[in-house]
Amino acid sequence: MSSKVHLGHTARKRFGQNFLTDTNIIDRIVSAISPDNEHVMVEIGPGLGALTEPVAEDVDKLNVVELDKDLVERLQQHPFLKDKLEIYQGDALKFDFEQLAQPNKKMKVFGNLPYNISTPLMFHLFEFSSLIETMHFMLQKEVVLRLSASPGTKAYGRLTVMAQYYCQVVPVLEVPPGCFAPPPKVDSAVVRLLPYENKPYPCDDVEVLRKLTTQAFGMRRKTLRNNLKGTLNDDDFAKLDVDASLRAEQITVEQYVKMANYLIKK
Repeated sequence: MSSKVHLGHTARKRFGQNFLTDTNIIDRIVSAISPDNEHVMVEIGPGLGALTEPVAEDVDKLNVVELDKDLVERLQQHPFLKDKLEIYQGDALKFDFEQLAQPNKKMKVFGNLPYNISTPLMFHLFEFSSLIETMHFMLQKEVVLRLSASPGTKAYGRLTVMAQYYCQVVPVLEVPPGCFAPPPKVDSAVVRLLPYENKPYPCDDVEVLRKLTTQAFGMRRKTLRNNLKGTLNDDDFAKLDVDASLRAEQITVEQYVKMANYLIKK
């Protein structure tokens, strides 16, 4: 992996750009992604190509979604990558990933995600989860802790419930700031998200689940009874066998789905 690729591009604060430079870590991430031609390979925010190059070496074609016009131009002129890449210049938050779908091929999606968009981007990707086999993301360590949290812990929140509704969540490795240029002020980690073929607790309308969790976690210090006032009453909680005096972070994914399905029928 040549360091030349990194020359002449200044990381932009507004895009939250921190470029991965540690080759040992890069190798470990690429082997976690395990690129192949049996899947549609998709990278979000290739940046200066730290993951793009080694992944592209293993496959015939790699789709990339990149917002930064300068970086897109650089990728289009890259001697090795230009023939391998299908480049989509635009905002991954608005991107329709369905257009990359191919018959009988699921996607493997990966990226070193800018901190400021990681949560909304994952919510966006969950909508396409039926088309995706695996997702590997480099995130702030704190976000990985939130994704993989257990009920009753501080990190457990709305993102946890929605991520674990759609996917099995597996933390892969931690990445210290020194592996990036410029070094970020936070620790990073790589997470593997495996969308369920059959969800353990299917919800009849995910929009209801999303609204319910947003409401339940609205005021973290308040009880479920207070946060869901006007949505569920004590009779409802009794029927659902949910203790309304608990806080939102003490309620399991299964219980949230149960509440959402109850509201849909009601």
